[in-house]
Amino acid sequence: MTNHLYDSVFGKHAASSKIFLYTDAGTVSFADFTALTDRLAGLLVATGLAPGDRVAVQADKSVMLLALYAATVKAGGVYLPLNTGYTAAELDYFLGDAKPRIVVVGTIAADAIAPLAARGGAVLFTLDGDETGSLAEAAAMHPPHFTAVPRGSEDLAAILYTSGTTGRSKGAKLCHRNLLSNAEVLRDYWRFNADDVLLHMLPIYHTHGLFVASNLLAMVGGSMIFLPKFSVDAALKWLPTATTMMGVPTFYTRLLDSDAFTGAASAHMRLFISGSAPLLAETHRQFEERTGKAILERYGMTETNMCTSNPHDGDRRAGTVGFPLPGVELRIADARTGAELADGEIGIIELRGDNVFLGYWEMEEKTAESFRNDGFFITGDMAMRDGDGYVSIVGRDKDLIISGGLNVYPKEVEGLIDALDGVLESAVIGVPHRDFGEAVVAIVVREDMALEAGTIEATLATRLAKFKQPKSVIFADALPRNSMGKVQKAELRKAHGELFS
Repeated sequence: MTNHLYDSVFGKHAASSKIFLYTDAGTVSFADFTALTDRLAGLLVATGLAPGDRVAVQADKSVMLLALYAATVKAGGVYLPLNTGYTAAELDYFLGDAKPRIVVVGTIAADAIAPLAARGGAVLFTLDGDETGSLAEAAAMHPPHFTAVPRGSEDLAAILYTSGTTGRSKGAKLCHRNLLSNAEVLRDYWRFNADDVLLHMLPIYHTHGLFVASNLLAMVGGSMIFLPKFSVDAALKWLPTATTMMGVPTFYTRLLDSDAFTGAASAHMRLFISGSAPLLAETHRQFEERTGKAILERYGMTETNMCTSNPHDGDRRAGTVGFPLPGVELRIADARTGAELADGEIGIIELRGDNVFLGYWEMEEKTAESFRNDGFFITGDMAMRDGDGYVSIVGRDKDLIISGGLNVYPKEVEGLIDALDGVLESAVIGVPHRDFGEAVVAIVVREDMALEAGTIEATLATRLAKFKQPKSVIFADALPRNSMGKVQKAELRKAHGELFS
């Protein structure tokens, strides 16, 4: 028995001297990466990691952090990446729910996280973006050779937490089959091969940067320009070395804002891919006018990996997310009955295929509610399919906000605002934003008219990750409600939809 995911992704080119990662500090070959992975895998097992145990990680992007993901899989563990913006209060829930065997955090956060890890009996290591910390020191004591722990296609490889619109955050269980099958499909559909060099400026606590990008390039034996974060200057510096780029809409809007980003600067690039948040049709058109190249927009979720894509060869239509990927069954269904709808009608996207997750960690009822009897996953995303088969996302059946590709649970933000002195009630909505897809906006009804927006913003800054914090706080005399007393968020979105236009 092999280690299904590791052997087929990172193991395929493990001994190669070819450059796998370009960084500002130098280059890392596949063989170098494998040696680092093996040292880390040895450390994990020596620390007590058993097959199926979780490794929870909140650390800045680095080569060692990517190797820790590969090492966790190779050692038979389950990788649990956590957004670097989460506060200690937020991490308390994730660690208590997932019960990891090992926790890795940045040095600055270690004092706050140590008691949380200890409470669950987890071993704590530190890792910083410059590759230093107790994890690096301990791994250096282990040999650069490790035999992969056998794992099958249905064994868990990762848990990624995703917020819904009601209830607590849910841990999506992704097995080896889910991740490997999606990488194989994307390899063929997007024509990736060993000659590709991907400009990688995405975070790696998220499906896009960790699985879509890293799994894919490792599997085909390509290379990645592995940068800590996006900046226009860094993108322009490295673009001549790249052949492909993956990004969120923000990357493309900011490149377009730079006069240095020209058609000539991108002439050699074979593919630009956008995802994690809606790409405005206007951005798509501006980009093609500037470069002569059409951005390829795709659609996916934490629970489903990638499930649709505009074509590599063919018309990449602005405002659409293309067609279902090979092996993915997609239907547009009536939200209440589950009946499949005709082309041109708006309904909920439902999906079935090897890409779809196993269910939610320790949430059997929520898992059961999320699937139809015939195995289709109910995404909650509203869409329509046109007569040519192109799928267009039109919204969500609930009020989940996706800002910069990250999920924001409105009720969490509302609860914190409502608890403030001087607040009667609040409603948190998402409105269109050129850079982030959607911006978080809070509509607040005051009891104390002296309460200022800055007070609310300052309080939330200490309680919420930055991506969850409202980009605008608006005071209102009352919130619109229907006859049953439910707040009409659709009306609020309509009233404030042009706030950032």
